[in-house]
Amino acid sequence: MLLHDTGLIYGRYLRQSLRSRFALLFGVLMPLLYLLFFGPLLTDLPLGGQGSSWQVLVPGLLLQLGLFGASFAGFSVIIENGQGVVERMRVTPVSRLALLLGRVLRDATVFVFQAVLLVLAAVVMGLRAPLPGVLIGFAFVALLTVSLASLSYALAMKVRTPQEFGPAVNALTMPSMLLSGLMLPMTLGPAWLDVLSHLMPFRYLVDAVRDAYVGGYATPHMLYGVVVALAFTALAVTVGTRVFRTAGA
Repeated sequence: MLLHDTGLIYGRYLRQSLRSRFALLFGVLMPLLYLLFFGPLLTDLPLGGQGSSWQVLVPGLLLQLGLFGASFAGFSVIIENGQGVVERMRVTPVSRLALLLGRVLRDATVFVFQAVLLVLAAVVMGLRAPLPGVLIGFAFVALLTVSLASLSYALAMKVRTPQEFGPAVNALTMPSMLLSGLMLPMTLGPAWLDVLSHLMPFRYLVDAVRDAYVGGYATPHMLYGVVVALAFTALAVTVGTRVFRTAGA
């Protein structure tokens, strides 16, 4: 029944997303602008890592896509609360876990699709990376989306207005972006900043995807990235499900 219920919720929200094709394409705009206007500045610069500047920048942009997109996914729950959609779902026998999983799996599908568009644009601009590494990058985007979207929906169930939700998410996402080395490797910064960045779980995901883009599939970075991604996803889904249950969603 859980799979059946999740499929129903997933299909409902995926159809909504497919009807808004402009939003699908517009969602990839910010990483694409970074790719077009920031990427050429890094060409031939020593970035302290293996591979080309594109193999350093593109993995960060992929995870930036998941970070910002999934973190703001909760806005839709706030809107649905105001329209009474959540209240109507409460009286159905659908599993509370399915109500969450259907939403976050839709988000993962959308952001992986946008990640594919971003990588295709990067290939045109000069990115060269092994196919297994690219696919691993998509898997990390999916895991990051599921985890952050789960937490975003949980937060949206706790706040009352978008005015409360937006600043709270911004206060979390901006430090996450700056300390995880999405744009440039943190090893380029001072030692204290590099040490501080290791407290940010997204740092391990970024390092893992960058290793994958240069063909490093059995490195310590990859191991740490997989462990952190899976643990963070499990924790986030657990928290999100608990909030959905206690909030009567």
